[in-house]
Amino acid sequence: MAFVIFLIPCFVVGSEVAFSCQNADDFVGASSPGDIVIGGLFAVHSEMLHPEEDPIKPVIQNCAGFEIQVFLQTLAMIHAIETINNSTLLSGVTLGYEIYDTCAEVTKAMASALRFLSKLNSSEDAVEFKCNYSDYIPRVKAVTGASYSEVSMAVSRLLALQLIPQVSPASSAEILSDKIRFPSFFRTIPSDFHQTRAMTRLICESGWNWIGVIATDDDNGRFALESFGVQAMANNVCIAFKEMLPAYLSDSTFHTKVDQAIEKIVKEKRVNVIVVFMRQFHVLKLFKKAIERNVNKIWIASDNWSAAVKISTIPNIRQLGTVVGFGFKYGDISSFQEFLRNLHKKPTENNKFLREYIMLLSICAHLDYHDFQTCIANQSQDNLLENDGSKPQIWRDDFLNANVEPGFIHSTMLAVYAIAHAIKGQCKDRDCKDPSAFTPWELLEELKRVVIIDGDKEVKFDSKGDMSTSYDVLLWKEIDGHMEITTMAEYDAEKGGFIFEDEEKKKDFLALKKVQSTCSQPCRPGQVKKVTESPHTCCYECIYCPENHYSNQTDMDYCYRCNNKTYWAPINSSTCYRKTIYFLAWTDWFAIFLLLLSAFGVVLVLSICVIFTKNLDTPVVKASGGLTVCYIILFSHFLIFLSTVFFIDVPTEFKCKTRQALFGISFTLCISCILIKSLKILLAFSFDPKLQNFLKCMYKPIPTVVTCTGIQVIICTFWLIFRTPFVDQNFSIPRAIILECNEGSIVAFGIMLGYIAALAFICFIFAFKGRKLPENYNEAKFITFGMLIYFIAWIVFIPVYATTFGKYLPAVEIIVVLISNYGILCCTFLPKCYIIIYKQETNTKSAFLKMVYTYSSKSARSVAVSQVSLDSKSSSFRATITDSCQTENDSVNGNCHFQVPGQSLIKRKILPRNAARTMVRKRVSSI
Repeated sequence: MAFVIFLIPCFVVGSEVAFSCQNADDFVGASSPGDIVIGGLFAVHSEMLHPEEDPIKPVIQNCAGFEIQVFLQTLAMIHAIETINNSTLLSGVTLGYEIYDTCAEVTKAMASALRFLSKLNSSEDAVEFKCNYSDYIPRVKAVTGASYSEVSMAVSRLLALQLIPQVSPASSAEILSDKIRFPSFFRTIPSDFHQTRAMTRLICESGWNWIGVIATDDDNGRFALESFGVQAMANNVCIAFKEMLPAYLSDSTFHTKVDQAIEKIVKEKRVNVIVVFMRQFHVLKLFKKAIERNVNKIWIASDNWSAAVKISTIPNIRQLGTVVGFGFKYGDISSFQEFLRNLHKKPTENNKFLREYIMLLSICAHLDYHDFQTCIANQSQDNLLENDGSKPQIWRDDFLNANVEPGFIHSTMLAVYAIAHAIKGQCKDRDCKDPSAFTPWELLEELKRVVIIDGDKEVKFDSKGDMSTSYDVLLWKEIDGHMEITTMAEYDAEKGGFIFEDEEKKKDFLALKKVQSTCSQPCRPGQVKKVTESPHTCCYECIYCPENHYSNQTDMDYCYRCNNKTYWAPINSSTCYRKTIYFLAWTDWFAIFLLLLSAFGVVLVLSICVIFTKNLDTPVVKASGGLTVCYIILFSHFLIFLSTVFFIDVPTEFKCKTRQALFGISFTLCISCILIKSLKILLAFSFDPKLQNFLKCMYKPIPTVVTCTGIQVIICTFWLIFRTPFVDQNFSIPRAIILECNEGSIVAFGIMLGYIAALAFICFIFAFKGRKLPENYNEAKFITFGMLIYFIAWIVFIPVYATTFGKYLPAVEIIVVLISNYGILCCTFLPKCYIIIYKQETNTKSAFLKMVYTYSSKSARSVAVSQVSLDSKSSSFRATITDSCQTENDSVNGNCHFQVPGQSLIKRKILPRNAARTMVRKRVSSI
């Protein structure tokens, strides 16, 4: 069973019929018979009039607001069909058309779509309900249109019932690419996805991030706004405000909403870029109000109105600012322009749109260009009926050509050719003069495979039913006092970039960047964005990057950290700088000074060596331990001076390992030799038998030196093996790297210095014991002074070394090494050199023996029993002994008396003079 719906739509005004409704053909706007009929849906009028009567009756009302640009699209469809019929493309098969006016209303478009679905050759235009439409032959094989996405969505769902192909030249909503919801929908333009991406790219490249958006409150506007919002968010562009205007001009709140939108634009001072997704008649109303309020902004136009001549010719349009938009790329339309020039010769019987246009010319021809457009747009079909035939017909060739929007004309013709090529594919082995030769769903499958030659390139539908053509970037530019719509660049949808034909057009693009539209001032390199309490990420404060961080671009969200410790950056830096490497260089004045001191020390050592070598047989040299010991001590001093060289210039592994070990072993060798000398001196001039026995046991020169030095060698060896010093980078100074030697182990370093200090302390004790030597032989006293200098220097060194950092840290150690080395060297050898050079009379054997003899004699006479212990029957007591050598004669004779209190005199023998001489000879021989 099939249910039948009868369709007899007609125009009415109130309860009176405006046009004859004897049959449904009166509903058709333009038609032409043919073997295969193609339907057309275009919003030739911008609004449908709604009666104020109550209740509202289910009738289709008259329309108002004749749209020249859409009327031209209907003519483009007619021209394309006529061109195809006059060609050999379909081999004798003619195309017919039925074009309906949707009046930008879904309701009106649905009525037209129902007519398309009606069964072919049905006298009553009945639409049959079936479970399977595979063999159903509707009135049309395909549909071109509609003009707006909202209308196309509704119509496409209805046409999908019979899978009638619908090819739109203007509906760009991204949702229409969904083949599940819109399986029979195609379009010869790109999706809004590409348009919104192109807009966002333009905004980003111009440096804008704080913009406003105005859109119509319909499916097209909402989907465009949603797509743009996604693209904007992905590119850090913030939408300051969104204003939605009613989709229909007949809406009673329309003018109030326009005023609110303008007020919002005026209020937002920082928003200088407005994106507009609206129909042409909406933009016309908005701009007229904006001109009244002296609004001056950059307006980014969607493809709906970017090339609208009727908007670009609004009086004082230049006051609005700059309009830059995106239009569809188009090909050659010269044949259509020729068609328009001959349009007045065409019959009007089957084209109510053309007839209405001619009537509008008659009514408005006396007005200037813009007023003429306004007059046409403001006429309703009711007015035309009243004036029908009352005015003479007037034709204006220039008006239609001046209003041509090439992008829409080209896409409309491309839609017709796509359908024609699909029909050609179906008619290869069929007699297409018979309308039932194929069904719409078969044509749909053929349409998916269609390839069209458009100029010099091939175009086809992708899997989503879209044609991936590119966009022209249009700039409204004032030339000779008139606003011209010029092509500034081309947007490549595949690559996502702009292509400029010449430098002049690129300058126009760069001029846009001079306008700022940002919520906050851009953060310069060296600064970073700090988000404020605003919900928008584009509203922020700029703060400086902290030390050792940088930002090298504008509006960065975070600062980069300098990638490693060898780089640094000051506050508010746009780059990192390599840290300056510091070390105690050869060219440093302080290093040169220290090297000169070391060199002088080396010269001093060599000079002493020469002096001692020339005076080898003198008593002073012999008394210093002989030439071998002196050479060893001088050689160790030389090595100590040499070790300071390893503290200067770029530290290396070799230098770090060598300098401490060389200093430690050399200094230990020097102290060991001086220790032996101290023991020898103390042994030579000591008259205490117990002390002499002890010193004789200790005095083993070669084993002592080898052992003492060997222990230091072992310490240094273990140090170098297990915790070896190494080159280290000190980052304690923010902008510098201090190259220095890390000792590896502070404990090992301390043990090495502590061992030297222990030897020096022992040496100091022995030297101090023998400090009262002959007046001209006071080596022990000078050794004592040398050790004191060493102790003072190193005691001061410890806190200074611990608190000093930087490149002069090695200099601290060099100084203490030089002070201690100079102290010991000078105290050990300079007094002897002084005697050798300036007191040669005392540097003879006889003088030396006399001096020693005198000292030994005095020392011998002073030796006495200092304590006597006496036993008594009941107790022990200690008595003080009084030396009672009464006369020199007693001393010479060797008789002295000692008086113990409370006891009788005790006689004690003093060493005779001959015995004293013998003792001196032994001391001298030991020295």
